[in-house]
Amino acid sequence: MFSLAGRIALISGAGQSVGEGISKVLARQGAAVIVNDLYAERAEKVAAAIVEEGNVAVASAFDVTDFDSTLEHVRAAEKELGGHVDIVVNNAGVAEGRVIKPFRELSPEEWRAPIDLNIFGAMNCIKVALDGMCDAGWGRVVQISSGSARTGQNINQSMYATGKSGIEGFIRHLAAETGQYGVTANIVALGHQKNLEDKMSPEMIEQILRTIPIGRLGDPIEVGAFCAYLASNEAGGLTGQTMDFNGGSQTR
Repeated sequence: MFSLAGRIALISGAGQSVGEGISKVLARQGAAVIVNDLYAERAEKVAAAIVEEGNVAVASAFDVTDFDSTLEHVRAAEKELGGHVDIVVNNAGVAEGRVIKPFRELSPEEWRAPIDLNIFGAMNCIKVALDGMCDAGWGRVVQISSGSARTGQNINQSMYATGKSGIEGFIRHLAAETGQYGVTANIVALGHQKNLEDKMSPEMIEQILRTIPIGRLGDPIEVGAFCAYLASNEAGGLTGQTMDFNGGSQTR
């Protein structure tokens, strides 16, 4: 079950952490993966690791907020892989140089980057693949989001949350438009992930763990496995939904 053999998957922000886990799992399930990252060395490292496992991947470094660059690089990767993108996983979401401070202290220039990346970057990746999916009568869009899209708990993260909640609204409407073509679109709202261990003190991590019923941070491979299901034939009846993947830290 959940075979992705014969599919081509575009994963944005795939050079590390969650994006890396998603890329590796989808490749293990048979998909040929376009590993996108803003930085070529990161994309190439993940693609090489996938190939070393005996699976198929190409590195593609580009800025997803630039539509023309996204189109150019995706078309080049499709040509190399001999097909069209069937699966888009929008994982890129942390803008370079983002400013973390209260909204009253932000300038319009500072709030633009997270909005551009989380909304327009995701839309660009979908746009360049959507015609191919609809024409083929099959496609999958998986949008990685965050619990911050629906809560006000993350202080000084208003622009990140705005970007995530905005793209969630877009995905729900996209699902309504594209279901007739066999294209599904769903949202995975993540909680705290393992990469925080490299960014926070042990004391801060311990405080976070106390808010997570399962008592641990998110695992990129587990996230990848869930995305592989959403990208599979078996998930064809599921679209327009937001699913929490957070260890129980938030419930609906």
